[in-house]
Amino acid sequence: MDCYPWKFCVTAGTARCVAGAQAPEAVVPTATPTCRTGDFFRVRSTPAPVKLRQNARHFAARQALRTPVLRSAVKRGLVRLHTRVFLEKADPAHREDRREHLDDLFAATVDAYRAALDAGHDEAAAREITHLQANFDFYNHGWTEMMELPVGELEAHYDRHREFFEAHGITIDDPLGEFAPAGGIASAPSTPGRLEDPEHPHAEEGFADDVYVEGPEGELHVGGREEPDDVDPTAAPGVEDG
Repeated sequence: MDCYPWKFCVTAGTARCVAGAQAPEAVVPTATPTCRTGDFFRVRSTPAPVKLRQNARHFAARQALRTPVLRSAVKRGLVRLHTRVFLEKADPAHREDRREHLDDLFAATVDAYRAALDAGHDEAAAREITHLQANFDFYNHGWTEMMELPVGELEAHYDRHREFFEAHGITIDDPLGEFAPAGGIASAPSTPGRLEDPEHPHAEEGFADDVYVEGPEGELHVGGREEPDDVDPTAAPGVEDG
């Protein structure tokens, strides 16, 4: 497992430090909090958060969703974008069977994203909440090849955002909670057999107990970035399509 600065590679209860890395709260040092390359730390059991990307278009989408004249177009654009991205992760034999379900799912998670922003979450944390909702749904359908985190870490991830989830009736079994449309969302065939020996080709592990964001140059940050001063909401997905 590759290491990055201030990231710890967890293997069998230990972690090897990167030079100059600062031990996070979830790590109990065996030596000193500031480690040298090769030092080992004993690690408590913590979930591996979804690694997010964050660039100008994410901030543009956040602003556009709060702009009445742009909101509907951007919501449609985000739904199309996420459906396309996750269908590419899906088993090709099942992609079209899942398209309508994903369209409905992501339409609801856009509403959850706005609610998370209104509740005071920063852009990255609000978006992580929606990614977790999607992963709960994928798990419930046995779509493990689409998941961004291992099956065994679902409950730990739920706990990280429990306050928001419980406030909106969201559970692992009911990923949308109060954000589900009145008539429900389109159904799609499940593949429960994949849960018996789940494979997660798109899941990433080994991150500390926080929101991790990958910047435009591939660098990793703990927590979300500050919003730039020059955000253009018309650059958000869907605006050009109207």
